[in-house]
Amino acid sequence: MHTGPDEAHTEPVTALKRVDVHVEGIVQGVGFRPFVHSLASRLGLAGQVRNDVDGVHIEVEGAHTELEEFLTALERDAPALSEIEAVTVVSGTPAGHTGFTIAASDPRGRPHALVSADSATCDDCLRELADPADRRHRYPFINCTDCGPRFTIVRGVPYDRPRTTMAGFAMCAACAAEYHDPGDRRFHAQPTCCPACGPRLRLLDARGADLCGDPVSCAVHLMRGGRVVAVKGLGGFHLAVPAAHEEAAAALRGRKHREDKPFAVMVADLAQARLLCQVDDTAAGLLTSRARPIVLLPRLPGAPVAPSVAPANRSLGLMLPYTPLHHLLLAELAEPMVLTSGNVCDEPIAHEDADALTRLGGIADAFLIHDRAIHVRADDSVVRPISGEVSVLRRARGYAPEPLTLRRPAPRPVLACGAELKSTFCLVKERRAFVSQHIGDLENHETLRSFAEAVDHFRRLFDLRPQIVAHDLDPAYLSTRYAMELPGVELTGVQHHHAHIASCLADNGDPGPVIGVAFDGLGHGPDGTLWGGEFLRADLTSFDRLGHLAHVPMPGGATAVRQPWRMAAAYLRHDHPGLDVVRRHADRWSDVLAGGGPLTSSAGRLFDAVAALLGVRDTSTYEGQAAIELEQHADPAETGAYPASLGHGDLVVVQVADLVRAAAADLAAGAGTHAIAGRFHNGLADAVARTCTVLRDTTGLTAVALSGGVFQNVLLVERTVRLLRAAGFRVLRHVRVPANDGGISLGQAAVAAARDRA
Repeated sequence: MHTGPDEAHTEPVTALKRVDVHVEGIVQGVGFRPFVHSLASRLGLAGQVRNDVDGVHIEVEGAHTELEEFLTALERDAPALSEIEAVTVVSGTPAGHTGFTIAASDPRGRPHALVSADSATCDDCLRELADPADRRHRYPFINCTDCGPRFTIVRGVPYDRPRTTMAGFAMCAACAAEYHDPGDRRFHAQPTCCPACGPRLRLLDARGADLCGDPVSCAVHLMRGGRVVAVKGLGGFHLAVPAAHEEAAAALRGRKHREDKPFAVMVADLAQARLLCQVDDTAAGLLTSRARPIVLLPRLPGAPVAPSVAPANRSLGLMLPYTPLHHLLLAELAEPMVLTSGNVCDEPIAHEDADALTRLGGIADAFLIHDRAIHVRADDSVVRPISGEVSVLRRARGYAPEPLTLRRPAPRPVLACGAELKSTFCLVKERRAFVSQHIGDLENHETLRSFAEAVDHFRRLFDLRPQIVAHDLDPAYLSTRYAMELPGVELTGVQHHHAHIASCLADNGDPGPVIGVAFDGLGHGPDGTLWGGEFLRADLTSFDRLGHLAHVPMPGGATAVRQPWRMAAAYLRHDHPGLDVVRRHADRWSDVLAGGGPLTSSAGRLFDAVAALLGVRDTSTYEGQAAIELEQHADPAETGAYPASLGHGDLVVVQVADLVRAAAADLAAGAGTHAIAGRFHNGLADAVARTCTVLRDTTGLTAVALSGGVFQNVLLVERTVRLLRAAGFRVLRHVRVPANDGGISLGQAAVAAARDRA
């Protein structure tokens, strides 16, 4: 990656040399300067290293052999949390440095440096946390160069303590000695602190008054008694109760107005995780990674978790502790605990103390807080293993704001405003695409304000002034309205499902064209219908619709999203009047059909119809619930598949009503619902593979990109990918951003940049 001085190989090896080295990438806040200092000192080299607005700048001089070893080891042995993008080496004239020093950061110029994500507590810090003889024993804010808060406390770059929320905590003599000691693990670790000089923990009641006793022990005592405790984490507040305590879990669910959506569970270690779920090597690697995401895993029969934690769900979302405070709580509680976002349903996670006391006062009985401010809120990330690979469902803490690299640079800076549900935005500067942390559903003013604040912070942090702003074509989206109101920018609209496929292409570094299969809930179609089951010919600049799932009315419009039985009515019409779903809604069935509704090709609404037909879910309380529960209900061992005919014309139309009718016929004949759900999944996968084969014959395209929230379904993905590969296709799936609308902003940004290059 680096290029050394040209004359180095022609002069005597004893001659003194000097090089100026500039390192770009994630090299601030990860112990890179201490690493450089240690490396140079070990090799007997002189000079200095400092942060600047672009990364890390090194001036180093010494003998030729040692300089070559320095440049090799600089990349080979870089700190674990660093990610080097580029190393530039320029020859210079020796300045006569004596020794090697860490110089003050240079804040001049426009910021180009990267900020690392928050990282879970490392093993060395955990050993100190548990050691009664250590001065940081049981200190909830222990960290070092290898771990701790980063993105959520950073106010600006270069990454130095004065530009973080640790600025107000002056180091004590002992911490300062560690900070300035080249041989210490905390050498130039910016958040370094201890009980004598760092943040402090407090336990408050719902009125904000201090509760007596050790905050951790007292909080655990309250949880054991069934109380709900709000815990301030890295990116915001969580709400905690013991995972096996049904009364407490039910109370939390009721107070949070979260009827059915599962809660995440934090376990102390892998051994505890394996008591609750099936944990393979892929899952174990995710659980113990520095990002510490929530990992969705198959639940073991009889797992000791209260029914209210994850009702009607065969999976659990598990995560391991990622802060010292979590470790302390779990060690004292001695059992898993629910740790769910500190918010009322559909609101952003609370991250400021006063706001948490106000918004969570009706939910939490006590508040475990501290005085280290959270500058940027960040929810927990959510991932799911699929066939040994990773599917990211929510990208936030532990991943953001680390950039994705685009295949080709953007000519001008871009802001992509994303969609409405699972909102993110994306800022692009040259080849770097900064996808924001998960913001939430842009359906209220509070979430929109959080969105706008996050955009402003990213723009300042990375000194990015967008000239092009990409947005969804749906004028009702708040993200679209936000884009329209920005002054002095060039707007570009990107169709929702084109953005999905472009996101998959950008995620895989593939320019296309491909056959894009975009299956989701709903998206604005240029023909005036609601799309959601699309087969596209797509690259990064444009798309053509080649096929789709057959249109069906959506009775009652948006009401059908909340009442899946309406979609069953749309597909069944007056067939099989004796089915339970018809009898359950007999008083409204005919009226619903008579009322009509907008036409949709949505795969999500197809799943709704089958879920209602099988009695899995008639009414949804959160987005995608019926489809999620239908997947949970399906027998994964089922090999049968319902056939769906393909209509050929200008577009290939998949007659998915065939799948619903076949499921209804089997149900009327007495077949088991688990088998029927499995046959439906298999039938849809088969229809996708057959449609792509037809389209290959007409387009010559041999690569298929799968995107949209429906492709978070493990059963559907595994079966579809297997059939496509068996048919000779190269298959692209999401690996770094969600297939759902959380990845839309990356797709919009990639399209805007490609169009700007055209």
